Amino acid sequence: MATTVIGARETRPARFWAATNGKKVVMAITGAILFLFVIGHMLGNLQVFEGPDKLNAYGRFLRIVPEILWTVRIVLLASVILHIWAAVQLAARKIQARPVGYAKHENVVSDYASRTMYWSGPILLAFVIFHLLHLTAGVIHPGGEFVEGDVYHNVVAGFQVWYVSAWYIFSMILLGFHIRHGAWSMFQSVGINHPRYTPILKKAAAVLAVVIVLGYISIPISVLLGLVK
Repeated sequence: MATTVIGARETRPARFWAATNGKKVVMAITGAILFLFVIGHMLGNLQVFEGPDKLNAYGRFLRIVPEILWTVRIVLLASVILHIWAAVQLAARKIQARPVGYAKHENVVSDYASRTMYWSGPILLAFVIFHLLHLTAGVIHPGGEFVEGDVYHNVVAGFQVWYVSAWYIFSMILLGFHIRHGAWSMFQSVGINHPRYTPILKKAAAVLAVVIVLGYISIPISVLLGLVK
C-alpha cells in the first residue's frame, strides 16, 4: 500500500504536466517570471538617460554580485525553456484536435495579439539571442568596438546603427503584443475568468504593454535623434 501511495505521489508532477491545464499553468507562471524580468530590465536600461556614470554603475553592480546574477540567469533560462516547451506542445495539441482547417476562417473572438502569439515567440527568442551577443557578450557589435564594462558606450554605439535600432524597435513592438495577450490570459489559465473582470484585465494588459514598449524603444529612438550620445 505504501509503495502504491509513493508511486502515485511520484507521478503527480508528470500527470500535471501531461494535462492541458497543467501546461497552461506552467506557461502562466513562467510568463509572470519573464514579465517581472522585462519590467526590471527596462527600469535598469532607462538609467541611460541619467548619464554614463549611472548606467555603468548599474552594470558594475550586476557583475560585483555574480551569485545573484547567475541565479537570475538560471531561473530565466529555465522559465524560457518551460514556457517555449509548453507553448509548442499546446500548439501541437490544438492542431491535432482540429486536423482539418475551417473552410472559412473568421477571427471572431481572438484579436491580433492572440493570433500572433505563436509566431512572435520565435522572433522574440531570436532577438534575445542577438541582444545577448550584442550588448552582453559583445560578439556582435556593429557600429564600433565593444568596450568591456562600459555599458553606456556599448548601448549608444550599438543603437547608432539604424538597422540595429530598427530590429530592436520591431522586436519590442512584438513583445508588446505578446504581453498584451499573455498578461490577461495568464489569469484565465489559473482560473480567474469573470465577465466583470476580464475586460478590466484586458485594458490593464494593453496599458502595461504600451508602457513597456515605449520605455524600451525610447532608448534607441533617443540615440538615433542624438538626444543620448
